[in-house]
Amino acid sequence: MTETISEQQDGRPAPASADAVDEQQLAGQLVEQARAEGLRLTGPDGLLGRLTKLVLESALEAELTEHVGYEPHERAGTDNSRNGSRAKTVLTDVGPVHIDVPRDRASTFEPKIVPKRQRRLSGVDDMVVSLTAKGLTTGEVQAHLAEVYGTEVSKQTISTITDRVLEGMAEWQNRPLDPVYPVVFIDCINVKIRDGQVANRPIYAALAVTVDGERDILGLWAGDGGEGAKYWLRVLTEIRNRGVRDCLIVVCDGLTGLPDAISEVWPQAITQTCIVHLLRNSFRYASRRDWAGIAKDLKPVYTAPTEAAALDRFAEFAAAWETRYPAIVRLWENAWAEFVPFLAFDPEIRTIICTTNAIESLNARFRRAVKARGHFPNEQAALKYLYLTVVSLDPTGRGRQRWSNRWKKALNAFDITFDGRLSAGRK
Repeated sequence: MTETISEQQDGRPAPASADAVDEQQLAGQLVEQARAEGLRLTGPDGLLGRLTKLVLESALEAELTEHVGYEPHERAGTDNSRNGSRAKTVLTDVGPVHIDVPRDRASTFEPKIVPKRQRRLSGVDDMVVSLTAKGLTTGEVQAHLAEVYGTEVSKQTISTITDRVLEGMAEWQNRPLDPVYPVVFIDCINVKIRDGQVANRPIYAALAVTVDGERDILGLWAGDGGEGAKYWLRVLTEIRNRGVRDCLIVVCDGLTGLPDAISEVWPQAITQTCIVHLLRNSFRYASRRDWAGIAKDLKPVYTAPTEAAALDRFAEFAAAWETRYPAIVRLWENAWAEFVPFLAFDPEIRTIICTTNAIESLNARFRRAVKARGHFPNEQAALKYLYLTVVSLDPTGRGRQRWSNRWKKALNAFDITFDGRLSAGRK
């Protein structure tokens, strides 16, 4: 019987198994041969390429043996028999590998490890998707494969590989959601789409905070720039049909028709203008040298304890800046109705609404992906690449992490402020 115990009773190391010895000897022989021939570890005809060739050809021979029913060099006992081999080059994680694929006389052999007409192993496809998700263009992925693996892959092939994520994107876009969310942020990023002529088109993203204080990107939707209440009613109804029965606060930035759609789908939800976007839009009307002063004078407005105090602070701001920047004063006056609900919340809830890390990190990744590509051929291509960006945010499956350090206090504040709707929705 082969010895498999790692240590004997007298404390000495036990002898290795026969299989382990054979593997070590084979590895040693390959290393010595590679050293003698001056081979590299990777690249065309490298050591790992030879090992991959050996493994693939051995697996293919084993598959054919099972198919025809007899071992190599034995007499065929069936109607079918071996019929030589054909050369084939496959792209693997260690570069292109030239293999000999065995054939059978009846042409009924269908290999599993390297199927017919397949020129890439699955690991290569995963790598292409991963590189694309990290913001590389098809040309950059093509150059990377040529530089690292010494193989030419066309841009069309790379696009075809990434198109395989469309099924996963559809499944992700229609997955069931939680029954209640404390906060949902709705934001948009403009992308250039070539539809007859290149034009800016908005892609909307809904990012929610779960009852466990985790982020959850609910979906992506393309618009044409002229969205109204009907469009938003369709989007929010889709979210509700996926299981969201209630939402406490929806944070958005002056999207026409959205407040009306929110009150229709979730009658009890509060529509809150995004404080960060309101501040950012204010700076657009001002010279950069005045940004610090404007920010300092606006902070007492959105940190005021009550609406009355906020009005007083805003009057002071208007007196100081209206002459120079009347558009900023008008911006805040127009947004006041959606800004006011913020002042009634506890500090813990205000912190969650003003916490921009989640939505801003998502926007930053979106902008990087969009900037790298310049423009997209169609709407589906834009959605595909932004979906790949979403996937790349969570490569380990642990991306829905808590992004508020004081979530328990916020959870209690939400439950008290909204009369237990959060707890009731979880049951």
